[in-house]
Amino acid sequence: MGDVSSFRADDSAATGAPSLRAIRLWLWSVATLVFLMVLVGGATRLTESGLSITEWKVVTGVLPPLNEAAWLVEFEKYKQIPQYAQLFPNMEMSQFKTIFFWEWGHRILGRVIGLAFALPLAVFWLRGMVPAGLKLKLVGLLALGGLQGAVGWWMVKSGLTGRVEVAQERLAVHLLLASITLTCLIWLAVGLKPKAAEAVRAASRLKATAIALVVLTLAQIGLGGLVAGLRAGYTYNTWPLMDGHFIPPLENLGRLSPFWANLLDNVTTVQFNHRMTAYALFALALWHAFDALRNAAGTAAAKRAIVVAGLVACQAVIGIVTLVLVVPLHVALTHQGFAMVVLAMAVVHARRMSEAA
Repeated sequence: MGDVSSFRADDSAATGAPSLRAIRLWLWSVATLVFLMVLVGGATRLTESGLSITEWKVVTGVLPPLNEAAWLVEFEKYKQIPQYAQLFPNMEMSQFKTIFFWEWGHRILGRVIGLAFALPLAVFWLRGMVPAGLKLKLVGLLALGGLQGAVGWWMVKSGLTGRVEVAQERLAVHLLLASITLTCLIWLAVGLKPKAAEAVRAASRLKATAIALVVLTLAQIGLGGLVAGLRAGYTYNTWPLMDGHFIPPLENLGRLSPFWANLLDNVTTVQFNHRMTAYALFALALWHAFDALRNAAGTAAAKRAIVVAGLVACQAVIGIVTLVLVVPLHVALTHQGFAMVVLAMAVVHARRMSEAA
């Protein structure tokens, strides 16, 4: 994604440390909002609130129903979808208002993030504070945010007809896209605070494994989205075995045809893949930390590697607790939120390692 030195070389007359500091703080602020958005999205999913608003109104949807008649109209729209008829046929208005406000808050926060990114970007741009090497990246991030809104509605539409929940693969894409947005925001923000290049032995290998940790963390988050969408966390609530097996029988892992359908629609396979990727991520984080300690003892790189490994270990424990307790709301939200913490630290570490000599 480039580095700060290239920004300064291109725009030394137009930008300086105060401008870069302001942009950096802005990017971190938006990243914080994205983190909050992931938490609210998780709560919306876990409270079965995501289908409570059956239309996508970019402008008029900003306001919730303002009187009882308007509430009745929204409730009647919800009653037309399969989720109400099959899961909540006895829902009362007070219950509908609760799930409505979760989804409404989620959508409002999305709009807030859009404004929090677009308006400061316009101000920085017009004042000549944005380095040339950063402009295209920021425009790309703005487009990524717009895409996220469209993907969110694409996800919701999948649950309005023919099923009682959103399609798990669309939920996974929605969550993964938010995670990629967070990754890009942090990568750019960290890169705007230049430091002396870290002299790290075996730097090329450590760089590669630091990037691999980010990629594998993103993959694990995507798999977690599939687990959430299929409600696979409510099955096989033991650890480390699944129904008495560390590796479930092949007939269970491949019960669907064609075989690739098991990767998306088979609760056994989806949960198994999430578990195995967690083990792989933990092993990679430990190996990376050991490698950093052996080749760069006492450096900031080694300290960060240890922190990343520790966070991955904590996330694994939270995941196990979420499973064996059968997905209580507060624990499941902690699991989703802590995944973003792991991702954020992995990105910070990888960005700094990219500057290593």
